[in-house]
Amino acid sequence: MSPRLTLARLRREGARAVSMPLRGRLALMAALTVAVAVAACALACWFLVRAQLLSSLDDSLKESSVRPSDVVNRVEAGQCRPPEQHDPNPFSAVVQVVDPSGTSCVIVGDKLDVSASDVEVAQRDRAVTVHTTRAEDGTGYRVRTTPVVGTNLAVSVARPMTEVDESLRKLALILALVGGAGVLGAAGAGVVLARAGLRPVDRLTHAVEHIARTEDLAVRIPVEGDDEIARLSRSFNSMTGALASSRELQQQLIADAGHELRTPLTSLRTNIDLLVRSEETGRPLPEEDRRELLASVRAQMTELNALIGDLQELSRPQGQSQSGGIVGLHEVVERAVERVRLRGPQVTIAAGAAPWYVRGEPSALERTVVNLLDNAVKFSPDGGTVDVSLSGGTLRVRDHGAGVPAEELPHVFDRFWRSPSARSLPGSGLGLSIVARTARQAGGDVTLRAPADGDGGTEAVLWLPGAPTPPPDVPPDGPPGGGDGDGSARAEP
Repeated sequence: MSPRLTLARLRREGARAVSMPLRGRLALMAALTVAVAVAACALACWFLVRAQLLSSLDDSLKESSVRPSDVVNRVEAGQCRPPEQHDPNPFSAVVQVVDPSGTSCVIVGDKLDVSASDVEVAQRDRAVTVHTTRAEDGTGYRVRTTPVVGTNLAVSVARPMTEVDESLRKLALILALVGGAGVLGAAGAGVVLARAGLRPVDRLTHAVEHIARTEDLAVRIPVEGDDEIARLSRSFNSMTGALASSRELQQQLIADAGHELRTPLTSLRTNIDLLVRSEETGRPLPEEDRRELLASVRAQMTELNALIGDLQELSRPQGQSQSGGIVGLHEVVERAVERVRLRGPQVTIAAGAAPWYVRGEPSALERTVVNLLDNAVKFSPDGGTVDVSLSGGTLRVRDHGAGVPAEELPHVFDRFWRSPSARSLPGSGLGLSIVARTARQAGGDVTLRAPADGDGGTEAVLWLPGAPTPPPDVPPDGPPGGGDGDGSARAEP
């Protein structure tokens, strides 16, 4: 058979083994393992018994009652006979005389092959030898050759191996039957154990198939014990729970986004319908009313633009904005303060920022700071002051408005959540959610609380890990290359 055909057959066998079900492979492995163990034990037992039987046969040859004088008398009397003659065997063994030249003389029994060790005993080069040989008819014998005292001869006393071989054959048959029964029992036990062990895997498989078929993420697998299967079941339940939560959040985001979009769109449609009807009917609106309608349309468009920008930011995959270089947070704060001052000239912003360098994306960090500042400006009274400070990586933005009630503080970072007092103000309810997400991605934290001095207002505290100096040979990133829509990012608690 060619090597190419052999390799092809091995591949087919391997593919057939891989295609076997897991339950069958486990049963096969159990059977093979037991077969190897039984075969090793059977071989060890067979060899040990064989060695013991040969030792017993050697002892019997050693104790054989063959006196040297009887051997010498028979040789001198010329009683060495041809092998085809069969005389009575008074020694209960095969007796053969060997001289130093290797010539043998059969006294009793069959003629045996003379080995080199037998000749060495006759030559007195060896004291005694024990070995196995065969007669001319092929029968195996165990031979013990010793020198004959007072002569230059050696006498070989042999007994047939049939008494040993017969016992070994019976033992081999018994071991084969017991081993075969053990292998079959192991295969059956392997099937039973595989079914019992893979029952949790079957449940997991059925659950996965059910979810793939129905998209029902509420399915849970019962967890029993603390083994690997139990850990797999817990992991699967955690995965389906996370998927269900993600889908629920996605559906909630879509529903909330649709609700938030409906209000500005309805207002836009109403205002535009009024303008179109006035043009169609030829009854122009008063100039002041027309200007108010256009201003309302412009404000609603700005709100829509901000909402779409916030939705785009929240739709980015988690971790996407973690990339970036070393950024001077104090520079980001200064740029954000300048932007917000242009949009809220009615409020004074007092800022002070100590150097602090963080790793992040400049545009995302600036958007975060702008959201905090916009939030503070929106809830500050006209002529009020917003205090901004950056020290040791902690950014504090404090307004002097009405403040946030304590019962509403746990909800200020939720998506689309807006305080009842802020429903009439512009904004999407996504600004602080974006701030919290950016802070988590940068390894920091953000909180909203009442100021410690008790003078009213709200204080936002943003902490980001970093250092007061940039790493050596790593220049900080410059100003961001682009903006975020119209540059506004509105958020309200």
